[in-house]
Amino acid sequence: RLMIAALVAIGWAATAIYKVQPDEQGVVLRFGKWVATTGPGLHVHLPYPVETVLFPKVTEINEIQLGEASAVGAPSGRERQMLTGDENIVEADCSVFWKIRDAGQFLFNVNAPDETVKIAAEGALREVISRTPIQAAMSNKRQQIADETRNLLQSLLDSEEAGIQITQVQLQRVEPPQAVIDAFNDVQRARADQERARNEAQAYANDILPRARGEAERVRQDAAAYKIQVVNLAQGEANAFLSVFASYQAAKDVTAWRLYLDSVDEVLRKASKVIVDTSGKGVSGVVPYMPLTDGRPRPYLPPAAPGARQPEAGQ
Repeated sequence: RLMIAALVAIGWAATAIYKVQPDEQGVVLRFGKWVATTGPGLHVHLPYPVETVLFPKVTEINEIQLGEASAVGAPSGRERQMLTGDENIVEADCSVFWKIRDAGQFLFNVNAPDETVKIAAEGALREVISRTPIQAAMSNKRQQIADETRNLLQSLLDSEEAGIQITQVQLQRVEPPQAVIDAFNDVQRARADQERARNEAQAYANDILPRARGEAERVRQDAAAYKIQVVNLAQGEANAFLSVFASYQAAKDVTAWRLYLDSVDEVLRKASKVIVDTSGKGVSGVVPYMPLTDGRPRPYLPPAAPGARQPEAGQ
């Protein structure tokens, strides 16, 4: 009997030792109340039935889809429709991946984990979308929206001590409702055309304005150069006139006669017609001369050899 009692005592004491696997956490219950959570490895607790241990797996990744019919039967259209920051309606599809972080909190603070995560994720996504313009939500800020949703969702779950860790949020689709998508696409095309026209106009302005400024600068420089030229020419003519005028005041008769001779010389130098006065008046001792070449110089003729016949002019 003592042997049996000893064996029973040893067996009862052995229930105090338990091992937690690497993919598990140990949830220690004392008379059914959660008192501790332990990690992988060997541990000791009060023997059964004082304390018992649960071994939920905590490394398994679970997935929740937003945009599909929920467990309570909500229509998918209403669940997916959200209001953007610029008061447009979009439909969003999203995948949320989660796992257990604290098994004790998870088992005793959360009734329906999938539904809890889904409702919290929908609220977080709606809040983030409500701060984002529709164009950004549909294009370059999708990843930012997913990251902000994950952070906000994690904060909500932590505030409720749900023991759940959000590992990833994937924003799969963000677009207008099917009923208005054609009109929305027309608006987007019009905006794209407007942006293209604005860019083309800006490019034209960037090209034509520098050329116009360059042309205006060239005209200003030409005008300034012409001004300097005209002023200098007028100044030179004025100085020449003043010089002649000073000479005229010093010796009026001599200066007048010199100017007359200069004028006659300049006129006759350009004349091609020669007039011979044959009246005999005032030409005493002057031999009349008539050029036979119509005023043009005669060609040079070298001296003729002895006995050779001299060629006549004009041959």
